[in-house]
Amino acid sequence: MKVAIGIDHNGMQIKNQIIEFLKNNNIEVIDPIEGNDPFDDYPDYAFAVGDKVASKEADLGILLCGTGIGMCIAANKIKGIRCAHVSNENEAKLSREHNNANILAISTKSNINDILNIIDAFIKANFTNEERHIRRIQKINNYESK
Repeated sequence: MKVAIGIDHNGMQIKNQIIEFLKNNNIEVIDPIEGNDPFDDYPDYAFAVGDKVASKEADLGILLCGTGIGMCIAANKIKGIRCAHVSNENEAKLSREHNNANILAISTKSNINDILNIIDAFIKANFTNEERHIRRIQKINNYESK
């Protein structure tokens, strides 16, 4: 599995811990924008990760910024992206199982253990392929294609 990761200046202290966690779980990490500075802009990271996922260069994406909200909004502007802003493991799991989310957006304000558990739940979950979920996602895809 390949996961693209984007973390703005708010997550500089935890970025390496997240990458190490992913690599220790045999996940290849794509870091499309490796550098950070206090003046970076979260949309740049969201678009870089979203493009990797939309083009299938990465299977999933992980985005972190101060709240995770801005990253989520920006990533969802990319056709084919279903980015979920979550705050706990259950939401991460359900975002994959019910919505087939392909990018996770998290706040950097959570503690690192909670962040790693959320990421783990997201990566391990799979889309259920239930008819009701397929139908709902197709409605989103149809609207997006207008």
